[in-house]
Amino acid sequence: MKHDFLIIGGGIAGISAAAELSELGSVLVLEGEAHLAHHASGRSAALFEPRYGMAPVVALSLASEAPFRAMPGMLAERGLMILARADQAEVFARDVAGFGLSDISVAEARGMVPILSPDAVAFAAVADHAWDIDTDLLIQTHAKRLRGNGGTVLTKAAVSAITRVPGGWQVQSAAGVHEARILINAAGAWVDRIAAMAGVQPIGFTPYRRSMARLPAPGGHDVSRWPMLFGAGESWYAKPDAGALIVSPAEEHAMDPHDAWADDMVLAEGLARYEEMVTEPVTRLIANWAGLRTFSPDRVLVIGPDARQPDFFWLAGQGGYGFQTSPAVAQLVGDLIGGRGSVLPEALRAQLSPARFA
Repeated sequence: MKHDFLIIGGGIAGISAAAELSELGSVLVLEGEAHLAHHASGRSAALFEPRYGMAPVVALSLASEAPFRAMPGMLAERGLMILARADQAEVFARDVAGFGLSDISVAEARGMVPILSPDAVAFAAVADHAWDIDTDLLIQTHAKRLRGNGGTVLTKAAVSAITRVPGGWQVQSAAGVHEARILINAAGAWVDRIAAMAGVQPIGFTPYRRSMARLPAPGGHDVSRWPMLFGAGESWYAKPDAGALIVSPAEEHAMDPHDAWADDMVLAEGLARYEEMVTEPVTRLIANWAGLRTFSPDRVLVIGPDARQPDFFWLAGQGGYGFQTSPAVAQLVGDLIGGRGSVLPEALRAQLSPARFA
């Protein structure tokens, strides 16, 4: 069977685009792992903070808010708080301006998060414009829509060869041989490798590792209503999660594409930065992991047909913003491939286009 659209990659970018494209024709999603959202998407901090990121990312996130609101149970109140030492006043001020936060006293901050150290925390600011995303529900909602429209997801289907054929593409995977009219490259950290396999010029994406640790609730506190915590300059962050606390060093270490794992030394350094700001020591970890956040050379998402091979479509470089931008991104994919008008400004679409690297 020849499909209209073949999507390589079953993370949030690939599966949300697949759901949108299933309204336009037949869709096949190939995912190399045993289940969807195994790599970066499955290791996300799962926060919707629409003011987080560069200007094009913020525009996509803001455009995603209404679609998120239209999906029952997808967002839950969280809020965020940024903390700084006395010597971080300048970085703190930039964060406050960039995130649109409100300054509060250290005493007020401790009223919200009682483990904050009054000796270490000199500045604090908060905002309520941040929400948890139910990432599993979102993935399954898209998969249900896709399958309801006759689309197919094949897992354990790592791609080994891509060939141009009359009228489109032939893709060899561990699940068989497949043909499609348009190939959508949503392969996360592997997008440049997929492009090279297809004979398309790679753009120059870089995957960066980010590590996470899950800790027991500090001091036995109920953390469920705590905001997400950021160290000034995103030097670390912590977020309540299922009765525990996940803490990240927020590192960016360039890596080759692989199934990432946490570096013990990097994790220890990040946990030390977190511990410096709280009164409860880290005594044990429940678990730790890492994911790869993949960025284009200018750190902006790449969405659109390849400048030289227009039936090869880039859906890449989500970095750490894949979930929070996914509604607007999926809509844009459908608009571009379906030849529809887009509600996104032309200038923004140009900022996202692969043509900027041609």
